[in-house]
Amino acid sequence: MSVGWGFVGTGGIAATVAQALELVPGGRLVAVASRQAERAARFAADHGPGVHPYGDVGAMLADPAVDAVYVATTHPQHHAPAKAALLAGKAVLVEKPMTVSLAATRDLLETAAQRSVFCMEAYWTRFLPGTLALLELLDRGDVGQPHGLHADFGFPAPPSLARFHDPAIGGGSLFDLGPYPVGLALTLFGTPRTVRATGSLADSGVDRQVGLALDWPGGQVAALSTTMVARTPSRAWIEAGEGWVEVASPLPAAPGFTVHAQGPDGTEHVRVHDHAVAHGHRFMLEHVHECLAAGRTSSPLVTPRFSLDLAAVFEAAVEQLGITRALEDRGAR
Repeated sequence: MSVGWGFVGTGGIAATVAQALELVPGGRLVAVASRQAERAARFAADHGPGVHPYGDVGAMLADPAVDAVYVATTHPQHHAPAKAALLAGKAVLVEKPMTVSLAATRDLLETAAQRSVFCMEAYWTRFLPGTLALLELLDRGDVGQPHGLHADFGFPAPPSLARFHDPAIGGGSLFDLGPYPVGLALTLFGTPRTVRATGSLADSGVDRQVGLALDWPGGQVAALSTTMVARTPSRAWIEAGEGWVEVASPLPAAPGFTVHAQGPDGTEHVRVHDHAVAHGHRFMLEHVHECLAAGRTSSPLVTPRFSLDLAAVFEAAVEQLGITRALEDRGAR
């Protein structure tokens, strides 16, 4: 299947995904849009002669060569171009978090369902070989039933990284780093019953660090944290009835995991699984292509329910901590 992609946004993540797209059979970057036309032109020039630059999202959506749209703007700028693409009948992949509010995320997913158009959040970690192997091991019951999760992601964000410090572009550790530990918890246990948040805010009102405690109707619990002021292990461990599994650092890349299980003789058995890969976003793009070829309007792995749950966890943290959150904006950077 051949899929022509149009990118909205020209930042670092757009460049990373464009490089991964080059490795995906049938994937072609055909257009890029930015409200700064010169940025679109530079991005297009960097990624091949067949990429058409647009200074307007609407013009790009009118291009018949564009089959699918990847929205890679800053968080508060996801909603408007994603909705415009859905209304134009284009399949949509939205960088995580899908939006900065539960209401906006719900609006995109409802629009996709009403229009029968594919829409998925770009939680790329879910498709990595390491994640798939981890979930297979847990499904087999190799360490018994999982009961708990501890996961963190953090590093000191320098002032030059405006995306962390400026509320107008979705600053703070929660929106930028939170999808990884929270996403793992949701993948393992599903929709949480309660969310409790603690943390500290910067003078700008964005969060410096956040701690989350989640629990589920089945009795599972998770302790999750993000920070932009300290360096953390950026890993996870899953507690189960017959052992525990450590997910290696860095958590987003799911490079592998170590299984700690007790044998019948009482001794601990350790097994290391290495699944490090390059250009890991390609697995997510391949999955989107598979969904489109099958005529699906949503992913069976990163489901609409997953995105709504992620947005609901973030919404609870924003409300409990008083985090300053930008309003959804229009256009692309």
